[in-house]
Amino acid sequence: MNNLDLYAKAEHLLGIEEATDMLHSLYMSELDEYEIKMLLDVGCGRGGFIKRVLAKGIDAKGSDLSPIMVSECQKENLDVVCKDISEVEGQFDAIVSIFDVLNFMDKKALIDFLDEVAKHLHVNGVFIADINTKYGFSEVADGVMSSEDENSFLNVDAEFANDKLQTTFTLFEKQKDDCYKKYQDTITQYFHPIKLFQNHKKLKLVEKQTFSLYDVNDKTLLIMKRK
Repeated sequence: MNNLDLYAKAEHLLGIEEATDMLHSLYMSELDEYEIKMLLDVGCGRGGFIKRVLAKGIDAKGSDLSPIMVSECQKENLDVVCKDISEVEGQFDAIVSIFDVLNFMDKKALIDFLDEVAKHLHVNGVFIADINTKYGFSEVADGVMSSEDENSFLNVDAEFANDKLQTTFTLFEKQKDDCYKKYQDTITQYFHPIKLFQNHKKLKLVEKQTFSLYDVNDKTLLIMKRK
């Protein structure tokens, strides 16, 4: 099992439902400022935002690198593929990457990703994403937490150092014989300074908003347009 699928199995124990709903509402309010006919959600997870977009009468498709997430989307007949953005076909009026998606990429991967975003946007198309601030990493994400339900137990141990957050997920999942199976993996997230986005050659940073999701100024919303 890759670390993305481990995250997918453990997501229900993380208590992020309220934060996710807040982010979805924020993104929808920003998209209302643009004329959007076709949207791509990169890192779409279980497709919650795609459903909100479709309910507004906008065509939408998604991509995610977790087969578990993609399978759940496809069961609900959402147009979602298990592909990197470089493999997704078509161009879009808007592309979104919600809830730390960009933080899972190192600097080189992020620059390559932004290049692909530019290729997949129509002229004047908009890209919206959120990233963690350094405060969000060091004061909010750093630390240990645990959570459980009747069938599983999760421990999360995160440490932020040298502009990287190393998070070890340890999940114990109850099996049919009442024994528990252990899954464990470490996910790395990277802090990205705003200047990286300001200096991109194919996308223009037109707006940035620092906001509070879990704590004061722990997130930044980025709005970029194809040059």
